[in-house]
Amino acid sequence: MSLIHVVGFGLKVGHLLWVPCCLIVSFIYLNWFNCNLGINHNHNCSNNNKWKMGFLGDYDGKVWLNNWWEKNLGNTCKQYYYKYNSLRRSWWRKLWHAYVVFWIVISSSRFLHMSSEATEKRKESLVSLCDERARMLQDQFNVSMNHIQAMSILISTFHHAMDPSAIDQKTFARYTERTAFERPLTSGVAYAVRVLHSEREQFEKQQGWTIKRMDTLEQNPVQEDDFALEALEPSPIQEEYAPVIFAQETIKHVISVDVLSGKEDRQNVLRARESGKGVLTAPFRLLKTNRLGVILTFAVYKKELPSNATPDERIQATDGYLGGVFDIESLVEKLLQQLASKQSVIVNVYDTTNHTDPIAMYGSDVLGDEFYHVSTLNFGDPFRKHEMHCRFKQKPPWPWEAIHSSVGMLVIAVLIGYILYATVNRMFISEDNYNEQMELKKRAQAADVAKSQFLATVSHEIRTPMNGVLGMLNMLMDTDLDVTQQEYVRTAQGSGKALVSLINEVLDQAKIDSGKLELEAVVFDLRAILDDVLLLFSEKSQGKGVELAVYVSDEVPEQLIGDPGRFRQIITNLMGNSIKFTEKGHIFVTIHLVEEVVHSIEVEPQSTSKDTLSGYPVADIRRSWEGFKAFSQEGPLGSFSSPSSELVNLIVSVEDTGVGIPLEAQSRIFTPFMQVDPSISRKHGGTGIGLSISKCLVGRMNGEIGFVSIPNIGSTFTFTAVFTNGSPNSKEGRSQQINNQPHLASSEFHGTNALVIDPRPIRAKVSRYHLQRLDIRVELVSDLDQGLSLITNGNSAISIVFIEQEVWDRDSSISLHFVNNTRKVDPPKLFILVNSNSSFRASSVNSGDPFPVVITKPLKASMLAVTLQRAMGVGNRGNTRNVELPSLSLQHLLRGRRILVVDDNSVNRTVAAGALKKYGADVVCVSSGKDAISKLKPPHQFDACFMDIQMPEMDGFEATRRIRELEHMASIEASMDADGNNSKLRVPILAMTADVMQATNEECLKSGMDGYVSKPFEAEQLYREVSRFFPTS
Repeated sequence: MSLIHVVGFGLKVGHLLWVPCCLIVSFIYLNWFNCNLGINHNHNCSNNNKWKMGFLGDYDGKVWLNNWWEKNLGNTCKQYYYKYNSLRRSWWRKLWHAYVVFWIVISSSRFLHMSSEATEKRKESLVSLCDERARMLQDQFNVSMNHIQAMSILISTFHHAMDPSAIDQKTFARYTERTAFERPLTSGVAYAVRVLHSEREQFEKQQGWTIKRMDTLEQNPVQEDDFALEALEPSPIQEEYAPVIFAQETIKHVISVDVLSGKEDRQNVLRARESGKGVLTAPFRLLKTNRLGVILTFAVYKKELPSNATPDERIQATDGYLGGVFDIESLVEKLLQQLASKQSVIVNVYDTTNHTDPIAMYGSDVLGDEFYHVSTLNFGDPFRKHEMHCRFKQKPPWPWEAIHSSVGMLVIAVLIGYILYATVNRMFISEDNYNEQMELKKRAQAADVAKSQFLATVSHEIRTPMNGVLGMLNMLMDTDLDVTQQEYVRTAQGSGKALVSLINEVLDQAKIDSGKLELEAVVFDLRAILDDVLLLFSEKSQGKGVELAVYVSDEVPEQLIGDPGRFRQIITNLMGNSIKFTEKGHIFVTIHLVEEVVHSIEVEPQSTSKDTLSGYPVADIRRSWEGFKAFSQEGPLGSFSSPSSELVNLIVSVEDTGVGIPLEAQSRIFTPFMQVDPSISRKHGGTGIGLSISKCLVGRMNGEIGFVSIPNIGSTFTFTAVFTNGSPNSKEGRSQQINNQPHLASSEFHGTNALVIDPRPIRAKVSRYHLQRLDIRVELVSDLDQGLSLITNGNSAISIVFIEQEVWDRDSSISLHFVNNTRKVDPPKLFILVNSNSSFRASSVNSGDPFPVVITKPLKASMLAVTLQRAMGVGNRGNTRNVELPSLSLQHLLRGRRILVVDDNSVNRTVAAGALKKYGADVVCVSSGKDAISKLKPPHQFDACFMDIQMPEMDGFEATRRIRELEHMASIEASMDADGNNSKLRVPILAMTADVMQATNEECLKSGMDGYVSKPFEAEQLYREVSRFFPTS
């Protein structure tokens, strides 16, 4: 296909070059010659004849040239054009047909390949299942065989080795019955003693019965009800006998029967005593049950024989024979009952000692899948061969996956090809109407370019467009925006980052599996992160009417050192799950120090629904941290409570009143890619790896995670994490700054007194937490009467009153009374706290009265600051951005620096250039690694280079290696020059990438880079990297 594209492109270029030539010559012909040939005899034409005559000669020369043009160039050009255009259309139509046929062949090949793979997987599955069953059958048979062999040792010890014998029939029967559980696969055990013919008479007198023939039972099988021992014939005279003297109660009818009188039994007994191993009979119908079974025979010897004893020595040392009856059908049936997939596989067991006439030992004639697998069974008898045949009960299903994949690939390829085919046809039409439809042709070409760019963008890294969006949002934040606009931009930034984090989840899981997950150690504001997460979920919670709240203990430091992105990821995962499965009630996030939870009753969980955030009952939070080492006497609690203030040990709980987790699913809640129910992923989405990743991240933060969940009540997830105190007084805290939290304008509200009226203590404490962040003093009361009393007594000047919607809507007359009475004094500003605007009743007061300002939860300090500024007419309503230390430091570092930006993506170049120019740098951009090499070839005037890693033709790593080679050669030349100066030959090169899997410090250093920064630039990381190369001015 590549050769066809090259040929097509060449034809297209040649055509585009030939057509303008023809048009130019035609234009000259029409406008130059015709006026002199009488076609346009007007004054203008006549006036122009003088200067044309000077160039072309006289009238006769023009006629000759015109005739020559018409005869040769004009007609030839037109004929060639139409002929070539027709031929090109024919070729293109044939190419389209060939393209369709090609993709039909490709999709058919893919279908056959995937179908064969599915068949192979089905065969491999059957092989695994069959081998597993064969192995289990052998193992269980070997266990019973070992018990029978052990019993033979017992008989040798307590019967033959003792005089008198310690075993009789009653003892043997009782013992075998009581130990039958050790031989669950045997239906009975019997022992036959070896008796010579010379000893027969004395033996029969001693036993009190006559030795009976075995073949009588073989020829005339008896049932238990009609069995009569006297009906059996005496055993014929032979050299030796093997009458059964001991038998389990289930087969006591074989006592006195000579096992050597049967043909097959005699062969097995003789083989057993000669080999010293267990010997199996051929399958036969067992007496009474009429089921197929086999007999396992062991010889009992008078003394312990060496392993290399001869058969004659073994025969002479034989005392008797112990046999165990195995019910093969029951054995296999019990095995299959232990397997969950019993119903999916048909199992048949055969005795294949005679391979030409195998004997079916277990199975049915049910037809299943045509493919079957044979597993060899080894029951310890090398003489007898056994096999297990397995096949699937169900026919193989239709290869829907292969059908969908191949058909989908064909449809997509045909659609893309048709787009290209239709585009080219449109170009043909445009060319036919070139003079009349020039503008339409340009639009068609623009549309073709746009489609090509779209296809190229889709095939590029998924996160590259999102990085451009985030970068532009960062640049937008540096423009003049008011507080509300800043809040919108921050929300968009948070949502974009959340989308990127979802893409990163699979990469995180891959990192976790490979053990390459690393955590950052930077200063961050914990409360600002929670505010951002609240913004991310506020719209969903308001839409559901679910109350969303956050509370951070005052003991938690303002700044911590750790990985803010991973901490945000954990909180986002837990709150995201709560939002999905909570339809009413609340979601409440609390953060305390571990020592607070252990030593203080302030954070003890409440036991009644009145003490919860929304009034709905919740699961006991204490059960969510059961088993944490931090709370056990053996755990590291001592280190948590150490006088050192460097380590900060947090405990974070996310409480909801959702549907809860079923008890049967709680054990697998942290398993990757596992959902509580398959329908959840279809209804709520998600990959099922969020909790798994969160557990790993918590472990990397030296913490633990647990949960408690009650169906139809709710769930509470709790985790601990260890950070370092990031106080600004510390050295590390001063070197890193935060750009997460917006300016709260707390100084504007200093000394302000506020009143919160809320009957729920937990909810009131949350409101107080957010107001105190604005440096507002807060009083708490539970109803309007108490609030009115506090306002009117004059002890404290209350300028702001926050009333919970539950209190305001309880009684409109009381609310009106409260409003009217507050006006008699210096009236405070009234604010109503609601979960959603749709749930608030606007008729609570008269329409003529000033209506209280409505604040929709969840509460957030920056949102409260903006609302209070607007309502009270204080503060700067414009841009409240802070010029923080990283920005100032970067301006000192980068002002006047000449920096080269290398990126194949124009948006990324624009974002990078804009971010660097913001700090005063002089930026030059190039789009490829080759251009970067030419720009950075010594000598040059660049102070640093920001290099994209993934670029076509030559990636950033290869470009860096070549630049370092050029610098090395230049340094050698400079060292040879007495006046040479190679102090600035090595230019700092920083990698720019959004690929978190590849942009590692080791890879950058290996290729010669000096570090890396993420796209889009973050001020903290950019400052950290740049400060290593540029001195502060």
